[in-house]
Amino acid sequence: MNPPDTLTLRPVNADDHAFLYRVYASTRVDELAPLGWSQAQFDAFVTQQFAAQSAHYWEHYNTGRFCVIENAGEPVGRLYVDRWADQIRIVDIALLPEYRNRGWGTALLAKVLAEGERDGLPVTIHVESFNPAQRLYQRLGFRRISGDDVYWLLERAPVGSLQHAC
Repeated sequence: MNPPDTLTLRPVNADDHAFLYRVYASTRVDELAPLGWSQAQFDAFVTQQFAAQSAHYWEHYNTGRFCVIENAGEPVGRLYVDRWADQIRIVDIALLPEYRNRGWGTALLAKVLAEGERDGLPVTIHVESFNPAQRLYQRLGFRRISGDDVYWLLERAPVGSLQHAC
């Protein structure tokens, strides 16, 4: 399914906190389900983790573009991208569950990859090794360049770069 023409990005603002928390919490449900926590335990943990992640992102990616993904003006996800001299880093991309598997994430990533192609820069992203989106990243030409058992750094080099010559 192709993304609708009504899919847009806008900068995050102070009124987005509750929505961004909802997006983040939705990404942790499957991972935390085996723990059997009560809703209160889940909320307490996810609230702490969301605050830590947000602080980390704003500190380490302070030149980034922090965007809310909207469909016809309705917030449906987030896309955070930072641009450095030697690469474009996808800091985070996440859609609410009801908007996943529609090709929207692929379309947004394709725009970031096109920016990398245009400027001759690799596009990188840190991904948890167990993240189901690994299949998507592989389809888009990302490859693992470093990492451990939990977090991988993936890179998509510009087509025609020396990294793809051999």
